[in-house]
Amino acid sequence: MLLLLVTSGTAGYMLIEGWRFLDAFYMTIITIGTVGFQEVHPLTDSGKIFTILLIIFGVSVLGYAVSKLVQTMFEGQFQRFLGRKKVEKSIDKLRGHYIVCGYGRIGSLICKEFAAKPIPFVVVENNPNVIERLEEDKVLFLRGNATEDETLLQAGIKRAKGLVSVVTSDTENVYITLTARGLNPDLYILARSGEPGSDIKLKRAGANKVVSPYHIGGSRMAQAILRPNVVDFIEIATGREHMDLQMEEIFIPANSPFIGQNLQDAALRRDTGVIIVGIKKASGKMVFNPGSGSLLDARDTLIVLGQPASITILENLIARNVPGGEAPKN
Repeated sequence: MLLLLVTSGTAGYMLIEGWRFLDAFYMTIITIGTVGFQEVHPLTDSGKIFTILLIIFGVSVLGYAVSKLVQTMFEGQFQRFLGRKKVEKSIDKLRGHYIVCGYGRIGSLICKEFAAKPIPFVVVENNPNVIERLEEDKVLFLRGNATEDETLLQAGIKRAKGLVSVVTSDTENVYITLTARGLNPDLYILARSGEPGSDIKLKRAGANKVVSPYHIGGSRMAQAILRPNVVDFIEIATGREHMDLQMEEIFIPANSPFIGQNLQDAALRRDTGVIIVGIKKASGKMVFNPGSGSLLDARDTLIVLGQPASITILENLIARNVPGGEAPKN
């Protein structure tokens, strides 16, 4: 509209007053800009009428253009400001959550599993292209470098239950692990290992568990050839897409009514139909296929197999009349 107005004004002065192009263009600009300069040449009556119309239209168009420009700039900044404040408030509300550092192929899969559970989490990412994908996926995220103390503090690391470091660089994973362990000594840290030997460095840095996707992927593919039925069963039991059978772990809090009872007296399988596959003792020892005389102690973790509804019933029985039993971080 502004370009059309300038073109029309220049052509009008050239036709009405017979001015050369530069004089007509200059007169149009100072008229639309309302700078108050005098006319380039004396105007005829027709020229004066044309100038009046040019001023009316010029002021209107120029005012509209400036107002839209200011509105666009202000609204963009205001929306970004509100967006940041909304994210900060959402993160401040998180308690016992997980911090996922990196939203690549592995990180995005982890987030999908967390969301399906659901488990509260926040992603830390600084790649602009990945951030666009985070916004499209509507995932709670914080833009920043996970190796910096300030970023992890903003992500609520003091209140977090665990941290998952799955950036592509092993060096960054080591730095993230060191930083996280220094900020929260009780944090459970799971780190990704890509290169051989980096798992030792990650454990030295403070990681509770180190996972190599390439090692797991290769092992799973080999097992799919050697023991295909076993792999199918594990995928059914551990995959969230299979709703008829699930394998789950259930933490026994310190004031559970089943403390001190054995499996036979507790009658967990009889009452729920769930199979107790194993018991991880508070000491870390794993008891596979526990017998009927196996005792249930405080802070043990039951590894169970059964239908999701039955597992939910068992969870309610284990935590019955328990006001605040907190599960371990591993």
